[in-house]
Amino acid sequence: MDGNPGTRAGMDEVFKALADPSRRALLDSLNARNGQTLRELCAGLDMTRQSVSKHLAVLEEAGLVATVRRGREKLHYLNAAPVHEIAHRWISRYDRARVQALADLKLALEETPMDAPTFVYTTYIRTTPQKLWQALTEPAFTRRYWATEFTTDWSVGSTMTWDNHGVLISDPEQVVLEAEPYSRLSYTWHAITPELAKRFGWDEELLARLSGEARSKVTFTIEEAAAQVVKLTVVHDGFEPGSSMAEMVSHGWPNVVASLKSLLETGEPLPEDA
Repeated sequence: MDGNPGTRAGMDEVFKALADPSRRALLDSLNARNGQTLRELCAGLDMTRQSVSKHLAVLEEAGLVATVRRGREKLHYLNAAPVHEIAHRWISRYDRARVQALADLKLALEETPMDAPTFVYTTYIRTTPQKLWQALTEPAFTRRYWATEFTTDWSVGSTMTWDNHGVLISDPEQVVLEAEPYSRLSYTWHAITPELAKRFGWDEELLARLSGEARSKVTFTIEEAAAQVVKLTVVHDGFEPGSSMAEMVSHGWPNVVASLKSLLETGEPLPEDA
């Protein structure tokens, strides 16, 4: 079993992981406060450190929990990817009750409270690191699954001009932060402009709120998981507490990544209404 939530075995792992009430309690704890250490999770639950570690290992294997290193600590985050992929690829195989359970869980995972917002999303894609890097950087790919293109040389410190759904966004603070081909890519998020607000139908209040927020950043980590299987982890952070942008990207990234995965595995992105 390769651990890919897009396979039948991966789907079975998700349901097995959710069947245990202790593991559901861990997910509930992370849904209440995302990004906890092992010590913090143990303190909030009536379980031993060993039990929590074992349950977290099962949840990580199923892809329901993702981890990010911060110095010497390992932070745990809810990961909506497995349920999101099941909803897209397998949902017709289940009865209405199970479909509703999936929908409820997907909603809970994607609507994590934004008190200390960091978006973490992990998925497995049947591709190579080289092809995934192309899909993240080359306009021929990004416009198909994201309706977005970048003009940059992908050198650290270089500026980026975004073509976001037909709106050109240039700003000296839109820069490449890291660029290690086939393994790691990071850049600052785009500026918010009146033209972008008009394109998406944002009102003046939302435009003002988004424009006043600190600039965030996104980081993609690419790891080979098996032959022709790549693990992609997306971390979007740098938000202020209560960030409106954090709330928006928490809904947007699952769709973008699912469409990226579909493009690389099938040759076609997901339909716009998916």
